[in-house]
Amino acid sequence: MYELFTNLGGWLTSGAQWSGSDGIAHRLAEHLQYSLIATLIATAIGLPLGLLIGHTGKGAFLAINLASFGRALPTVGLVVLVFLAGGLSMTPVYVSLVALAVPAIVTNTYAGMTAVDPDVKDAARGQGMRGHQVLFQVELPLALPLIMTGLRLALIQVVATATIAAYVSFGGLGRYVFDGLAQRDLVQVLGGAVLVAAMAVVLDLGLAVLQRYLFLPHSRLRSSGGTPIRTAKGTPE
Repeated sequence: MYELFTNLGGWLTSGAQWSGSDGIAHRLAEHLQYSLIATLIATAIGLPLGLLIGHTGKGAFLAINLASFGRALPTVGLVVLVFLAGGLSMTPVYVSLVALAVPAIVTNTYAGMTAVDPDVKDAARGQGMRGHQVLFQVELPLALPLIMTGLRLALIQVVATATIAAYVSFGGLGRYVFDGLAQRDLVQVLGGAVLVAAMAVVLDLGLAVLQRYLFLPHSRLRSSGGTPIRTAKGTPE
């Protein structure tokens, strides 16, 4: 075991291992590209859907069950299915990663919207706000913490699963895992797994810092005794 981790350290720190089209730097960039594109597409699909069903209360049962179905889909099986239907391209990979990410975004967005106090929404309507104004000026800001949590979960799942790109002969950190398995090179397999885990942790910490920064002004307002927000009942929050 000691020898294995020693070899792993040498593999990760070798200058030659970081250069070239097969180097760690290039594979990291590929993996990051796959993950971010898939997460952005999933956000473009899941966020409006979650906001819509959370705001209107319509279609929640169908949307949540479809999201759960998407979460239960076998990712590799979906890659193979789309690959057989559409040929060799990145499309099967992106379809699978988006299908994996959408459920977390939809369910957390919907949960955040339903957690908004109805009295707050009634007060906003009582002040003359229209439906879209209540959505974007009241419900969305209050639901944002749970929405951000959903985005973080989706991104971590996508990063961990983007190794499947190597399954259909593309790049990313999965190249080390699949090539290492084919060559019976345990150090390369472990190195790929460590790099995937490290990327997931770094991205999650980055989003956590962003989330904290977004809500910092509101926290400072509360701690400094700023003017409280009043609900329809006239009691400060």
